[in-house]
Amino acid sequence: MTIETVSLNRSHDGTQGVYKHASRETGTTMTFSVFVPPAAREKPCPVVWYLSGLTCTHANVTEKGEYRRACADLGLIFVAPDTSPRGDGVPGDPANAYDFGLGAGFYVDATQPPFAKNYRMWSYVTEELPAVIGANFPADMTQQSIMGHSMGGHGALTIALRHPERYRAASAFSPISAPSQVPWGVKALSGYLGDDRKIWRRHDAVALIEDGARFPEFLVDVGDADPFLAEQLRPGLLENACADAGIELTLRRPSGYDHSYYFISTFMEDHLRWHAARLKG
Repeated sequence: MTIETVSLNRSHDGTQGVYKHASRETGTTMTFSVFVPPAAREKPCPVVWYLSGLTCTHANVTEKGEYRRACADLGLIFVAPDTSPRGDGVPGDPANAYDFGLGAGFYVDATQPPFAKNYRMWSYVTEELPAVIGANFPADMTQQSIMGHSMGGHGALTIALRHPERYRAASAFSPISAPSQVPWGVKALSGYLGDDRKIWRRHDAVALIEDGARFPEFLVDVGDADPFLAEQLRPGLLENACADAGIELTLRRPSGYDHSYYFISTFMEDHLRWHAARLKG
């Protein structure tokens, strides 16, 4: 569980770090960022996981997410992993498209060649990296929550639904709500997991809910000017599934906001305060 420090910066009296380590799951070097609030000098703090979207690395939210002031005020550790394995020999999309392969791991453990060797993002995010965080940072691993954006929103929702005992809160910005039913998801799930759609259902929030998975409540924001709203995100499917299952869903559609980090940073503090109330409640 040895990690290497890439950079450390003081921010809001806390510490923003970027780190890397050799991952057993992906067989590559993986990079992640961690903000540690000043409260962690006194006692271990709750952990908020943030999963990023297509084409992103840990750096997008670290540089643009505007989470540090709220995390410092609320006493939250904020962890942002990468979105896929990277490095020499790691396969990408054969056509070099942005929505599959490098930067687009979809938070699944691939079973199809040539991706099965390295693309084990589900196990990396749910097992390996939490162990790294628990061993190296002043983190209270009994208090965890998870959030994400777009592809990462998909990951956050599915991980929470499959591990409801672990996470006290889950939220998403512009999540791919039903990847089995949209182009981004169909491409990724078939490429990583094969053609058996029954297997896909374990990585589809709407399908998981239909199949009996439960989580107490979700907070989801999707801008009504998001260009991917109708074709790729389809929040109405999540809204219907939650209503049928009796899951409390706060689905907000703020006017004029798109898919960018201008949108995410605007509502980041709101989400973090919502998480903090449930982590510490």
